[in-house]
Amino acid sequence: MRQGTRYGARGIMGGGFDLRVEPWIPVRLRTGQPARVGLCELFTRAHEIEDLEVPVPPAASGLMRILAPIAARIAAEGADTLDDPDVAEDIDDWLDLRERVLKAGRFDPRAVDAYFGREDLAGRFDLFDAERPFLQDPRLRAECVDAKGGPNPSGVNKLVMGRPTGVNGAVLFGHFTDTAPVAVPAAEAAWHLIAQLYYGPSGQCTPRRITEHRAGSGDAAPLRKSVSYFPWAPDLFTTLVLAVPRPDSDAAWETPDACPWEEDLSSPLDPLPPLTWPGRMLTGRFRHAALLVPAEDGRTVTDAYLTWSTHEPPHRVRDPYQVLDRRRDGDFQPREADGARALWRDLDSLLLKDSRQDARLPPALEHLPRRLLPLLRVRAYGFDQDGQQKDSVWFRATSPQILQWQEENDAQMAYLVKRCHTAAEQTGDRLDLAARIAWKIATDTSADLSPKAKIKLDARKPGPWAAAALTRYWPAAEREFWHLTEPGRATDRVGKPFVDAALTALDEAIGQANRADIRVARARHRARGLLLALLQPSATG
Repeated sequence: MRQGTRYGARGIMGGGFDLRVEPWIPVRLRTGQPARVGLCELFTRAHEIEDLEVPVPPAASGLMRILAPIAARIAAEGADTLDDPDVAEDIDDWLDLRERVLKAGRFDPRAVDAYFGREDLAGRFDLFDAERPFLQDPRLRAECVDAKGGPNPSGVNKLVMGRPTGVNGAVLFGHFTDTAPVAVPAAEAAWHLIAQLYYGPSGQCTPRRITEHRAGSGDAAPLRKSVSYFPWAPDLFTTLVLAVPRPDSDAAWETPDACPWEEDLSSPLDPLPPLTWPGRMLTGRFRHAALLVPAEDGRTVTDAYLTWSTHEPPHRVRDPYQVLDRRRDGDFQPREADGARALWRDLDSLLLKDSRQDARLPPALEHLPRRLLPLLRVRAYGFDQDGQQKDSVWFRATSPQILQWQEENDAQMAYLVKRCHTAAEQTGDRLDLAARIAWKIATDTSADLSPKAKIKLDARKPGPWAAAALTRYWPAAEREFWHLTEPGRATDRVGKPFVDAALTALDEAIGQANRADIRVARARHRARGLLLALLQPSATG
């Protein structure tokens, strides 16, 4: 269904791309068939959709935060909606309303039409609207200019995550250069626009002139270098309802809530509006401003502006989809994404309220309907980045149906997961140490070969065995973890399978050919002893 056939549209510059009706969101239907839908069809058919298939995980993570407040506006029973502050005053009333909404099994098509057909939102969901393009600032045409007052766009390569920019940009996907940019299909441009607003870099950016000063640096996007966790149901309707965050006691309840497309543009120099629930909490913390430049037919994006949106201090807010880890100073920060860390290694933080004293469970995984727990998985979206400009790898991972093991529902299983996790991590740490010591003994002729000699390691020279051993260990440890946590399986000692996996990984890293060397043989014996010490009665597991 194309623009204008169902919803009114106003003057579009360069041809319109109405995200309400254009098929820009890849999904998988519950029949297994792939499809592409616009926002209206996504909500109308959410109960028929099994999964989002957006191929850019940071875009999918941001899209979930955009869909959640829309779901809260639409999901209702009678006059009560999930974003109603009167209902939210009592958490039990709100949870009861959520349960009634879930039992309805789908979004009411009339509510979907009523929201997306609102007169005050005309043009607000169009990617190229002349006055209010979706999640963009049209003022950048006049404010991002060079010294002579001419247009100074950032380039389409700056928009697309994974494309190189400048001279030394790393190539993640494809080969593109600033001198020969390739236009981006409008649907893909929408994905990358969302990814930039949620995960964009800090530091130097396209200068923006609002006052006499032409500022050209900005802050990191609110989700940069983080990983997000969502409860994931067999159908998208349930997933989106569960994604609506529980009422936040720290929200500014006296201020009406709004998402960026529901309110007028504010001045970048003004103080930030109060943080309200759920719209501004999930969609109102951007630190970047963007504007896409479409081709004449409105089907591709040929250029883009990316700059700062505010220099005001960001609001402190508890993101509902993040694990918080304790820092050395005692404060908490969102868990950083690690492309080499498998999702199962975070399960204790997702199942136990106090899995460790240094981690806090994502609020979105708390107070889930008990009847749904056996069906729910965990979806993780992460982007391994530094805090400024470097992007390494993004990832998407989905667990089995493990939320039924939450402490509130199955404490015995939750603590078994914790014990298995602890044993696996301890063994991994010991394997890393043992392999480094083995390499030192095998290659340093000055090293003392006596069994109890203290070995001094150089962190700058770890040797190749530690990385090789850990690469082999973690996949094997994951297999042992799922085997130990099979339903009905009970064991008091969970450490031995992980130690056995570590011993095998160590031997494979050292290699059979090297073992004839006396120094290597002694190094291997020393390293194996360090691992086997984990099985002593005093060791955990």
